[in-house]
Amino acid sequence: MRALRVELLNTGSELLLGTVRDSHLSWLGRELLPLGLRINRQMTLPDGAPIRDAILESFSRADILLVTGGLGPTTDDVTREIVAELLGQKLIFNSETLNRIQERCKRRGFDFQPRMERQAMTPESATVLSNDNGTAPGLYLPPVEGISWSSPHIFLLPGPPRELQPMALAHVLPFLKNLAQHHSCGVLQECRVYKVVGMGESMLETKIGLELSKRSDLEVGYCARPNEVDFRLIGSKAILEEVEPFVLAAVGDHLVSEDQESMEEIIVELLRESASTLATAESCTGGHLANRITNVSGASAAFLEGFITYSNSSKTDILGVPPAMIEANGAVSEEVVRAMAEGALQKSGARFALATTGIAGPDGGTSEKPVGTVWLALAESGKPTFSWKESIPTDRITFKQVVSQSALDRLRRRLKRSD
Repeated sequence: MRALRVELLNTGSELLLGTVRDSHLSWLGRELLPLGLRINRQMTLPDGAPIRDAILESFSRADILLVTGGLGPTTDDVTREIVAELLGQKLIFNSETLNRIQERCKRRGFDFQPRMERQAMTPESATVLSNDNGTAPGLYLPPVEGISWSSPHIFLLPGPPRELQPMALAHVLPFLKNLAQHHSCGVLQECRVYKVVGMGESMLETKIGLELSKRSDLEVGYCARPNEVDFRLIGSKAILEEVEPFVLAAVGDHLVSEDQESMEEIIVELLRESASTLATAESCTGGHLANRITNVSGASAAFLEGFITYSNSSKTDILGVPPAMIEANGAVSEEVVRAMAEGALQKSGARFALATTGIAGPDGGTSEKPVGTVWLALAESGKPTFSWKESIPTDRITFKQVVSQSALDRLRRRLKRSD
């Protein structure tokens, strides 16, 4: 029996104008896979007539249709009306829904607007999915048999993620889990993502991907980022358990995580496990190192201070780098980055300190130190400071990401060796 076909339609002109980022595909994709379901097709549509055409087109392909957005009170919210029309159903007034909307307005101190009554109109066959985080209820419409067509299971969901995700967890995913189990669409699959640093896509494919891609019971994929590749395997749990030792042996200490944890999450976890603390001294990365670390919940237990010493005078005044050293070697030099790391270590009292100084470009390079040149250092209390040089000729944003990734990876490796 073939697998159930799932399609996702994201509606809203703001998504196509770039003013709002669409996060629904990634979230729903992750949630559906453990149920044995995968999104086969996704479209993003502007408000209005294109929604009707796309929904009607999906009738011929999909078993399950998820539609996000267009359930609000304004004139551009037309999803419920379009679906009712396509299914040949009237919109009927739902007093319970209206009461919930009015109660929410009262609790939040908002004035109830007459336009909100539109959100209490539902197609005749629809089941209302309550929304505890907004005024727009979701709707489930079971399959309908037409004269020359049949509709899929249709779920209409609100656009904001803070409304959609709780609604999907409470109402949609349990229904789909039951549907998939009764459909008996095959063995449940898992997705494992191995986050790898210091190995490009081509090297990963050569070492492991080509061999594993020969198997018909595995799906192999890659997602490359600056100085990082996600190596993805999809298959049954038994098959993934079988091949994982081969993957781990091939990537070795290039592996950052096996459960999609970020580099910074791993760093904070390792620092906390070893009761260690960290400080940063940044020039070319402008605080990006500290920003990544402090994005992690619980970082305050391990991260003490971050020094952004962008100018030469700040390197001297804050970190104690001798002016003569900067004059003799330049700010972008091994001597200066080591002094920055050791100064941060001394000033903060941390066990570890990371330092960066480089030429992000596009200007400022010389024949001796071209754009992209960067020196990094890792200082540890009571041990010799380690420093290294890299060349990263790219745009400024990517430069900062790659430099910070390299610095954090060096610290990760050092912390892993102390296990």
